[in-house]
Amino acid sequence: MTSFTRMLRRGLPVAALALLMGCGIFHRPTELECMERAMYFESNRSSRDGMIAVGSVVMNRVESGNYPRSVCGVVAQKKQFAPGVMSRRMDSRSAPRIREAAVSVLRGERHPLIGNAQFFHTAGYRAGYNNMHYVLVTGGNAFYERRKRERVTQPTPPAPIEGITGW
Repeated sequence: MTSFTRMLRRGLPVAALALLMGCGIFHRPTELECMERAMYFESNRSSRDGMIAVGSVVMNRVESGNYPRSVCGVVAQKKQFAPGVMSRRMDSRSAPRIREAAVSVLRGERHPLIGNAQFFHTAGYRAGYNNMHYVLVTGGNAFYERRKRERVTQPTPPAPIEGITGW
């Protein structure tokens, strides 16, 4: 039985159901929409490099076997990405740039310096962990791999770099 049928049986008027469905409540997002949302809310739309790096982290997680096996599964995981990443409203002014970057990552582009990084935080944040091997700072974020302490060779974020992937 579908959600629509259950709601009809509970007495919700058809007009109300149609309105709810039109608002996207029952809309299942596509992989592209999920990637766009991750890029929009995590990269601050500050640079193409930042968006491609965020997308690269999402794809690294999808391919790792340690996270959900889909873009939407990774992006929608609780406490992994920005609060409301799957529900907050996006401003359409930046949509073309975000769409281009998201399509590019889904077609295989990766930030060339991201490597196997599956994590990032705001560039100014300083964590006290000794297992963070930083690979890149771009788009306002510091990207890193988690490694055994003895394998960490870059324990502090490097200087920010922009302009590698275009724009």
